[in-house]
Amino acid sequence: MSMAQDLMGEFEEQAPLTRKFLERLPEEKLGWKPHQKSLTAGQLALHLAQVPGSVARLVRLNPAQFPGVGGPTAQPARKGEILEAHDEGMAAVRLELLSHSDSAMQELWQLQVNGQALLTMPRGKFIRDIMLNHWYQHRGQFSVYLRMLDVAVPSTWGPSADEAPAFIQKQTA
Repeated sequence: MSMAQDLMGEFEEQAPLTRKFLERLPEEKLGWKPHQKSLTAGQLALHLAQVPGSVARLVRLNPAQFPGVGGPTAQPARKGEILEAHDEGMAAVRLELLSHSDSAMQELWQLQVNGQALLTMPRGKFIRDIMLNHWYQHRGQFSVYLRMLDVAVPSTWGPSADEAPAFIQKQTA
């Protein structure tokens, strides 16, 4: 199995779980935030929806220009925008990820700012760290938002306080 196929397998398992989290955000709570310094629930959900597709498109370039962080984060007007962004991102990953051979995944990939190297690492490691691990980190953060909003938190690898993992749900059904 190629590195891209391995990452794709994990991605395909996690994408529906992430969508489940996003679907649970109440439309009327898009502007809610737990703290003055926090993103709104809608902003965090939109970021969570966009991460995989953004990374998949970014890594096809080498070097790639840093897209920037810390600026204003878009505030979605409706939950449908978030779900559309998620679905578009999933399609981008499916289109882009498998186009990378093992040698392309091992190739040193560079992220630049104004022509200066900001980060250099194997392309596959960047995909693992930012497309997947960064995605999981924000999904965990989002689960706290859901809990604070008194919304049932989906299970992921194990149970949440609200539901058993899918493999247990299937056995008991």
